[in-house]
Amino acid sequence: MTTAFIFPGQGSQAVGMGKSLADAFPVARAVFEEVDAALDQKLSALIWDGPIEELTLTANAQPALMAVSLAVIRVLESEAGLSIGRDAAFVAGHSLGEYSALAAAGTFSITDAARLLRIRGDAMQQAVPAGMGAMAALLGAELDLARAIAHDAAQGEICEAANDNGGGQVVLSGAKAAIDRAIAMAGERGVKRAILLPVSAPFHCALMLPAAETMRAALADVAMQAPVVPVMANVGAAPLSDPDAIRISLIAQVTGTVRWRECVVAMQAAGVTRFVEAGSGKVLAGLVKRIAAGTTSVSLGTAEDIVNYKSQNG
Repeated sequence: MTTAFIFPGQGSQAVGMGKSLADAFPVARAVFEEVDAALDQKLSALIWDGPIEELTLTANAQPALMAVSLAVIRVLESEAGLSIGRDAAFVAGHSLGEYSALAAAGTFSITDAARLLRIRGDAMQQAVPAGMGAMAALLGAELDLARAIAHDAAQGEICEAANDNGGGQVVLSGAKAAIDRAIAMAGERGVKRAILLPVSAPFHCALMLPAAETMRAALADVAMQAPVVPVMANVGAAPLSDPDAIRISLIAQVTGTVRWRECVVAMQAAGVTRFVEAGSGKVLAGLVKRIAAGTTSVSLGTAEDIVNYKSQNG
């Protein structure tokens, strides 16, 4: 069985995530303590006690989700003998989850990943004035149709495919008026549903260019090692191991489409038969089931999940 470890992105946050891990396993508690120290903030208290409105702020949600994912990995290493280099063929993450994947594979330290994600979250939030951008999910649309709708809805404004999540789910991002036009057009083009998403900024489109420049500077200052296994990168949907190529890809990811469907297809084509989602929620495992028939997927986010996983995997 060939395994890929996958890491969730924004939207998977929940108050209390990771608490059972920290209570049961000192190595998990140490991850949260390291993130708190890196950010000079008691982020762990916000993660476990809320309020959800503050946790959901981009600058908090991004390092918080990474912390939970890396806590899962550290527990798997200590309790189940996991070695990413030995036991995984690839790592991959959805948007901010790509930083979690890279930290799990040794490219970034947890401290550097937390600081980068705080910078990234702040920069993405500040790139567009509040209320000027929006995102919408098109359900029952493949990428080509979504891109055609985005093109026709733009009318001189930014409107682009932000996430190709697979299973007929594509997210558009751009100027608020253009996204409103896209939602109106979607029904006329045969899209089952078009839903305005409750997000604070229009991620993964050209409006994020100021944030991409911020990340170019931030990534230039951080030590990066080659990952112990390739990362299946969001923007290229291709495996990367060279730190310079990874740096370039992470900068492009801020404004580029998250090609999640193609990432999963590529990993399956390379022989992956099992996907292990490490972190909060079960979103990615659900997407994998729709994209990669014949593979198995499991989500690990709680102490109970890991005990069950360990019993099933020796």
